[in-house]
Amino acid sequence: MTSPERERARKPREQRLGPVVRRRKQMQAETTDQRLLDTTGPSDWVHQDPWRVMRIQSEFVEGFGALAELGPAISVFGSARTPVDSPEYEAGVRIGRALTEAGFGVITGGGPGAMEAANKGALEAGGTSVGLGIELPFEQGLNQYVDIGVNFRYFFVRKTMFVKYAQGFVVLPGGLGTMDELFEAMTLVQTRKVTRFPIVLFGSSYWQGLVDWLHGSVVAQGKASARDIELFHVTDDIEEAVAVVTKEAG
Repeated sequence: MTSPERERARKPREQRLGPVVRRRKQMQAETTDQRLLDTTGPSDWVHQDPWRVMRIQSEFVEGFGALAELGPAISVFGSARTPVDSPEYEAGVRIGRALTEAGFGVITGGGPGAMEAANKGALEAGGTSVGLGIELPFEQGLNQYVDIGVNFRYFFVRKTMFVKYAQGFVVLPGGLGTMDELFEAMTLVQTRKVTRFPIVLFGSSYWQGLVDWLHGSVVAQGKASARDIELFHVTDDIEEAVAVVTKEAG
């Protein structure tokens, strides 16, 4: 046997690093643990997109894990600026209570105002009160009536949870965040990304201007069809709101 043949027949030295096998000149002097524990250097990698992907993934995992066994629920939206002593706040409490009595948990953004009202109603009625918070430049925190709370960094992850774990939306008077959640839900239903998803706008005097604009401008100019306006129901009656939003669920 010649020298090259003996070299080929001899089993090469090898190194196993997790699922990777390295041989000959490709072997490394350090182990993976050593590189993890001993390496120091720039920390800018925690602000780069590959690391953000891991954070996004972790938020989905935490949200799914927290809510997977929630059971039937309705998401309730509304302004964080709704005063505690206002009729809108009282309506939120009554809606939260009525949804609980109908056998549904209540999911809100976990903040103050209308969100707090719905969580309060659910809690006082002995139901499941969920708050999905969001990291904001100004501190908000979860209201005291939340029993299951999850805080998110990313709006799009949070909005996925609102839709995935709810059978419908009740939308109280609110601002830009409420509008964002409302129109995203309507778009998902319009494009059939979700099915059987009732949306109730509570407070006709507040929502009438928006409804008139949708009819008079959006539909009139062909930017949407008349059928799209049927994606939501406007009411001032709490029993009607709960009946509409829960009739296809369960």
